[in-house]
Amino acid sequence: MLVLGTEMHVVTFIFVLLELIMFGYQLFHYLSRPQDKARLWYLILLFLLIVYNITGGLFPDSKITSIPIVTQNIIAYGSGFLMASYFPYYFYKGFDLKKLRFHAIYGVLLFLILPYLIFFVLVYSIDRNLDFAIRNGIIVPFFYSIIVLWAILRAIRLKYKGDRSRATFIEVVAVYLAVIPWVMMTVIAYFNLGQLIEVICTNGGFVVITIMFISKSVTQARLEYQQLMDITINGVRPSAFQDNCTKYKLTNREIEIVQLLRQGSKYQTIGEKLFISELTVKKHVHNVFEKMGVNNKVELIHKMEQ
Repeated sequence: MLVLGTEMHVVTFIFVLLELIMFGYQLFHYLSRPQDKARLWYLILLFLLIVYNITGGLFPDSKITSIPIVTQNIIAYGSGFLMASYFPYYFYKGFDLKKLRFHAIYGVLLFLILPYLIFFVLVYSIDRNLDFAIRNGIIVPFFYSIIVLWAILRAIRLKYKGDRSRATFIEVVAVYLAVIPWVMMTVIAYFNLGQLIEVICTNGGFVVITIMFISKSVTQARLEYQQLMDITINGVRPSAFQDNCTKYKLTNREIEIVQLLRQGSKYQTIGEKLFISELTVKKHVHNVFEKMGVNNKVELIHKMEQ
């Protein structure tokens, strides 16, 4: 079943609507907390997925006379290649998987973007033979996608070796499982299995992941509220705490870290709760120490309570 006289399947349309709502929710929270880089990387991922669904759902359509069919196909396949090319970078930056640096920066350019430019842009623009572009342009990307999946899995195993109870481990595995069906995109294109199968394979997991991300955001908001309550219960006037934050020009992220330090949280735990790396936590703490003129956590907590 198609939507509004276009080539977009109703299932694709439903996914687009859901993902637009999710994107708006994530964007709102990111704008209120722009230091949350993990959310930024995911926003980009979600945006690329929406673009992929819209272009792949609408194109090619002979009724759209303002855009040549060749250009429509180039755009449609390009959005898919772009989405797939972002996966390694997302894992590299969003989950701090340093082992993926080569794939994130160089591998996708050589083995995904370059085949697309050669076969789907250059060759296809000349001979107008889409079947030839598909048959030859997805061979290298197919095998490379398998290599990337293995590289991501290996990077996850190395980083979380011996410590798989961390919240971020569950999240990174869930995103990894959502990415796996994208390997099938080349197979679907090769055998022309249709838009319905393609959109289900490439979108299903990400809807679940986004819902999980929203759930974590709600949990974090509750945690921050509880932290404010704890400050009052422990005898520290909220106004005094806020005054010191303003006085020493602490950022929102630094304030969150100071609150967690007061509760006795370790750097690793703070990183998990705020979705940042332990190294980033240490950098923020160092900045707070310099701003407030203290040398350790005990001095910091004491000064915040004055």
